[in-house]
Amino acid sequence: MSLVNVTIDNAVGTIELNRPEKRNALKRDFIEEIAAAVAKMAGDTSVRVVVFKAQGTVFCAGMDLGEMQARAQSDDGPKEWQRDSEVYCDLLTAIYSLTVPTIACLQGPVLAGGVGMVLACDFIIAADSAFLSLPEPMRGITAAMVTPLLIHRVGAGPASHLLLSGRRLSVTDANTIGLCYEVVPADELGQAVDSLVQSIMQGSKSALAITKRHINHCGGANLVENIRHSVSVSAEARETDDAREGLAAFLEKRKPKWQP
Repeated sequence: MSLVNVTIDNAVGTIELNRPEKRNALKRDFIEEIAAAVAKMAGDTSVRVVVFKAQGTVFCAGMDLGEMQARAQSDDGPKEWQRDSEVYCDLLTAIYSLTVPTIACLQGPVLAGGVGMVLACDFIIAADSAFLSLPEPMRGITAAMVTPLLIHRVGAGPASHLLLSGRRLSVTDANTIGLCYEVVPADELGQAVDSLVQSIMQGSKSALAITKRHINHCGGANLVENIRHSVSVSAEARETDDAREGLAAFLEKRKPKWQP
């Protein structure tokens, strides 16, 4: 079974995460498969908008902590963590750099690394029961590559609240701070996405591409560079004793014992 369902229909590209039994948690081969789907959209001149969706009740639970724990226990853990960070970085920059408008359709919660994928998109439309969460500090790690995108979208103040508190942000509150474009009842989610797609499609493809490039130039100066710089920050955080303890505590369903 494919981890990603990819379709192109009437100029609308859809990338659907398909690992619902693991809450669409991101392991390396999953990330690479999503990146391949993004590359396919980038290379197809018929595509005018890309929608990111997910199977199951959770849009994405973030990184696969089981795989991260296996890295921690391996002899070449730091090298593998670096590679994991690079693969994830490449995905975020590929989504952000798509020349066509992108929509994240949240049928459920999005956590940790999944939040980065969502923030790389131009629009977030969410079911009213969804929420966003960045629990990385509770695992002894950091949402390094999510940070530049979050600050880009809402500024340092609101970003710090989500990055440091560990608290969930409802999509209603996310809408209030301008992070979420539209919040609707779950049974109206498909209709809301279709309506936005049709609105986008009324514009010229070339004009939209130029506009998006200009937006990214004006509002996202050095953003891609900041995401790439975050690769080393992410890898550094994973090498600490607290990271090993945080991951072990989560998998063992106990409270972590942090270093003083």
